[in-house]
Amino acid sequence: MAANGRVLVHFDSAHASVYLSRDGELQLLKKERFVFDGGVACEAAAEALGEFCAGLAEAGESVDNKTTRLYATGAFQQLPQLEADGLVTSIYVDTGLYFNIVGPDLERFYRETSVSAGGADSILEGLIRKEFRNAVVCGSFQQSLGYIEATISRLRESGTEVLSPRSTKIKPETEGTDFILFEYQDLLKNDRDTWRHKFLHMGAFRQADAVVVCNPGGHVGKGTIFELGFMSAISKRVIFTEEPLGVSVSFPCEVGLGG
Repeated sequence: MAANGRVLVHFDSAHASVYLSRDGELQLLKKERFVFDGGVACEAAAEALGEFCAGLAEAGESVDNKTTRLYATGAFQQLPQLEADGLVTSIYVDTGLYFNIVGPDLERFYRETSVSAGGADSILEGLIRKEFRNAVVCGSFQQSLGYIEATISRLRESGTEVLSPRSTKIKPETEGTDFILFEYQDLLKNDRDTWRHKFLHMGAFRQADAVVVCNPGGHVGKGTIFELGFMSAISKRVIFTEEPLGVSVSFPCEVGLGG
């Protein structure tokens, strides 16, 4: 069924709701009681969540990080960061899926978006209308600039603010070099100054709802691999545009925009 859309699963403190998202519409497939009050050990919660996802596959759904999205609110939002990271890791190892714990502020944004569109007060109704308030886009600017520009245009058309890069117009004097700069960036003071520009770009990760990694053909460059370590360290949601290849350590992520 996911070949014709995407399966979205929302876990709150008391229920798990499974939807099919297709052509901007949501269809409720099932809603089951699934209690999580924060008092359950993360190991037990991860096991129960894994069993639930396994049940989706048994019901004929395609379950992978391209076709399936998991979102959690309620008591999941109250987990200390270390426990939340452990839960995300356990679910990824067991299912291959990214367990996206939606923060209260982002949940409120989704609900307000849904209501403004004339719908019910629904996190997923808002999410399918505007998934990101803002995002950072990464990739090889030397090798894939056109692809990156197309991805940025797609995000902006959906109403997403792209925090970095703010522009993809290259400074002429850096074109064709190993470290290109955009029109809004200062020229390098020396070789060490490349770190300042990288640091500023990565600093935007903290403010973004997600980091979108442009990897046409699956290729992930060395510079992006360096950045992925930082994304993982700050528990940032990472979405590759295509299935990543050549990454030595798999980590919790999603593949594909929209759908």
